Amino acid sequence: MGLKSYFSLVLTGCAVFYSCRQPRAKSDIEVTFNQDTITVGYTYWWPQSGPFIGNCGDELSLVFSGIIVEMGEPNDRPGPLYVAQDGTIELEQVYKIKEIGKNTYANQKFFKSDCFYGLNLNVGDSVLVFCYDYDDNYSIPGEKSIVKIISFEDPLIQSIKKYIDTDQDAISIEKDTSLWVNHDLKSNLKQILECHRNE
Repeated sequence: MGLKSYFSLVLTGCAVFYSCRQPRAKSDIEVTFNQDTITVGYTYWWPQSGPFIGNCGDELSLVFSGIIVEMGEPNDRPGPLYVAQDGTIELEQVYKIKEIGKNTYANQKFFKSDCFYGLNLNVGDSVLVFCYDYDDNYSIPGEKSIVKIISFEDPLIQSIKKYIDTDQDAISIEKDTSLWVNHDLKSNLKQILECHRNE
């Protein structure tokens, strides 16, 4: 094989390799976890919770899946504001990280919050978690923001990844509406869909 033919073959191989590679999706985030814990405050006064809040869909700030590894007892530490219950989740996969300055998520392996009261969750449950940002910190509005999933292959994960990958275009997951019914999130998603259609 001549030198010219050799270079031609190499260039062809490179072209095929790069043309066949799929571009990485926004939700395909590679994280090398450290053993630290991120503690996230509970915005208990927010009127909505879950992945679809706001009239047209407020931007998600931190989305991940994981396993509940610790659950405390309910307590009245916050006084009359709400019943607190600490819980810790070991992260499995991160799908969205919003840059929020010095408090931006920094590859912590564990997530802790006191928003677990009344969520009917137990140690060992697999969950999908949705956080927002408030006052330059991540926050979680509780209730529907920690969703129990069957496994890390749950269709809800693929649905939320599509939502993130399309910059939260609700039209992209319109066919997934039935997936969110069991988590009482259908009406929230429908509201955002209606908003997107009217834009």
